[in-house]
Amino acid sequence: MSKKTLNKANLAKLGSEKLAALVLDLVQGNAALQRRARMELSAAQGPKDVAADLRKRFASLRRSTSYIDWRKQRALVRDLDSLLALIETNLIPHDAQEAFELLWSFLQLAPSIHERTDDSNGAVGDVFRQAVDLIADLSPRLMMEPRILAERILDAVADAGYGEFDGIIPATAEALGSEGLEYLKRITTDWAATPPTPAEIEALQGFGLSSSPVDAVLRVKQSTSSIILADVADAQGDVDAYMARYSPEQLTYGTIAPSVARRLIDAGRVEEAYEIANNSLARDAQKSFHMVNTELDEVYEECLERLGKTDILKAHLRARFEQDLSARALRKYLKMLPDFDDIEAEEQALDLVAAHARSTVALDFLIEWPAHDRAARLVHGCATQIDGNEYATLTHAADVLEARHPLAATLLRRAMIEDTLSGAKSTRYRHAARHLAQCQASDPGISDYGTQPSHARFVETLRQKHGRKYGFWSLVDA
Repeated sequence: MSKKTLNKANLAKLGSEKLAALVLDLVQGNAALQRRARMELSAAQGPKDVAADLRKRFASLRRSTSYIDWRKQRALVRDLDSLLALIETNLIPHDAQEAFELLWSFLQLAPSIHERTDDSNGAVGDVFRQAVDLIADLSPRLMMEPRILAERILDAVADAGYGEFDGIIPATAEALGSEGLEYLKRITTDWAATPPTPAEIEALQGFGLSSSPVDAVLRVKQSTSSIILADVADAQGDVDAYMARYSPEQLTYGTIAPSVARRLIDAGRVEEAYEIANNSLARDAQKSFHMVNTELDEVYEECLERLGKTDILKAHLRARFEQDLSARALRKYLKMLPDFDDIEAEEQALDLVAAHARSTVALDFLIEWPAHDRAARLVHGCATQIDGNEYATLTHAADVLEARHPLAATLLRRAMIEDTLSGAKSTRYRHAARHLAQCQASDPGISDYGTQPSHARFVETLRQKHGRKYGFWSLVDA
């Protein structure tokens, strides 16, 4: 490796004075880097100094009101990450209680930060989830009275408008212990039954609710208490208490049944888990539109395996493959067949894939299986029906097939090029020009285009049909 490569070993050779000068140059005019440097200096002085500076930074973030657009959001996330890193490296190893208090304060920053930025990509939320994970790591070392911790958890979860305290009960279960969990269950039940306060009612007024603010508050409290009690039940290993939050109808929902069935399996109650999963699948079967629910399928299949219902399991896997082109289901089905029978069954299954009504779905399956020879034959046979707008699938397939099946790769790229130009999708001209260059690169390796036009003929036709797409041709001819 070059001695000029930027890595720790090479930079260390510069010596402390040169590195200090370099850092000073780099942080000039960059407030974020200056804060980071000051924090590192505090960390070098010990846990108390870094804790004090972290609290100052938290207070500054809490007071800020300016909107954080997408350009500044990355810097914000880096800043928040660095604050967590300081807690993790400088406080958790030395003072778990102080680290816990700082992490709790960090989570309480969430409302003021979320209100000032659009977290549609989830980057900010991920940082707060990391804080909960750090609390889980230090939970066994917490020396807090369980009832006090339980009360703090209820207050925090009840006020968490952005889900920043999601997962806090599993994270602190060890610190709560049996006493704290029971106490949390009791105060949550009492809180949910308490009539709404004037402040709670006022907070929901003016939102155009279809019901009264009082009813809306009660619904919110019921929903929140249900989540808390479910987390407590999980921490206590009480499956029945977890199930009690759902009505018999809700236990058939595809969004609920898998988690309930999984808990029943873990508790050794497989027959009950099977009934839950089976009822949910029956409900899905009655719907006019089928949605793939892999989690439900997997828990149902595990029930069948544990109960020895082999024939039902094979029938289910086969049906799932035929209905959804599920590679997962097909692999599992083939493993259940005797030797040599699985080979014939696989060929029949791949024949079924190739005959699928949507060629791009079939192509994606054959590429990922993998069955690249079949994928190439599929492309050759339906070149004119390929949907060039499915560029994610087609680009990946073309890249995979290019080495051994250059004509198939070329036909896929042509489909994307024609779709882009026919639709005048100017934002994709750059990609279309790249695809055309890849077609030209593959041309020497194609000895026979069969019924398809040669590369030169294809380009000539493109110029005749789309000669006025100057943005595209300027990229091609550059």
